[in-house]
Amino acid sequence: MPGRRRTIIVTTVVAVAVVVGAGFWWADRQKYEKTDNAFIQADKISVAPQIDGYVTEVLVTDNQPVRVGQVVVRLDAASIRARLVETEANARALNAAVRGVDDKARLGEALIAQKAAGVQSARAQSALAAAEMNRYGALAGRGYISPQRLQTARAGADQASAAVAEAQAGLEAERRANQSLGSARDQTLASADAAQALVDQARIDLSRTELRAPASGVVGARAVRPGQYVRPGMALMSIVPVGDSYVIANFKETQLARLRIGQPVSIHADAFGGQVINGRIQSFAPATGSEFALIPVENAVGNFTKIAQRVPVRIAVDRGSPLATALRPGLSVEVKVDVSRRAGAGVASAKAAGAYAAHGAANAPPR
Repeated sequence: MPGRRRTIIVTTVVAVAVVVGAGFWWADRQKYEKTDNAFIQADKISVAPQIDGYVTEVLVTDNQPVRVGQVVVRLDAASIRARLVETEANARALNAAVRGVDDKARLGEALIAQKAAGVQSARAQSALAAAEMNRYGALAGRGYISPQRLQTARAGADQASAAVAEAQAGLEAERRANQSLGSARDQTLASADAAQALVDQARIDLSRTELRAPASGVVGARAVRPGQYVRPGMALMSIVPVGDSYVIANFKETQLARLRIGQPVSIHADAFGGQVINGRIQSFAPATGSEFALIPVENAVGNFTKIAQRVPVRIAVDRGSPLATALRPGLSVEVKVDVSRRAGAGVASAKAAGAYAAHGAANAPPR
């Protein structure tokens, strides 16, 4: 009897424990969605030169924090400085040539004024000579003067008319010469603008000899050393903004129905033991992870086996959490979403579907 009673007690305790455990499991299953298929990520940025040259200084070391705009690498700038001096001298010479054309134009305007005054003077002399010829002609008709004197007056009138024509031709020639200076100025000015563009490009290249951090973060994957020859686009190092890390959690498609944007998330990083980091759901990927694979899965085959797909969910980390800045991209984490909090839109919500449909209709090409 004592043994039987002990067996009954043990069985009862085990049954109660199973029932209590099942109750806790069911309650936890109803309130949370979990996954351990989650990783820390950050938008790391590669530092690459825009010009080629030899590295003279590397001003940062591996794993060093840097600020945005901080100089991290310097390239040899001697040849670029020499090119800048040359282009500046060429630009100054062409600007002086433009000013020289302007000076010629002003001189031409003065000569045009002088020629115009000469035309007026010639016209006045022609009018006087014509008047004298008419007067002498009248006197010669009455016999008061000799024919020789009339011939002299007529010759003077002809000379005065020729002088007017000559003065007008000189004025027209001066005007045309001054007009030709306009095209010469435009050509010289275009050359001066091209020279200034070369100056600007040389200054830009000179500024590019100093490579600056494009964002604040920590230096990683440093692959540059002093004396190394680098080319445009060559990755020299990466800047990882560790303070702006986020979580990508790959939930099964069967878990998505209860997930909503804005729901609180508890993040457990393997590197930090049982410490909890707070976060919230920020957005859902537009497709499953397999769709973004290098070789997408093709299910149109005869031996198809249904496999639950996973959808990447972006989780923003609460910047107020003590360990938020300690997260490193690539770390494995476990996330637990409190689905009892109905916050924003979900993948299957009518609100989200309507927003995607409206966005697609607004960006659809016209028929």
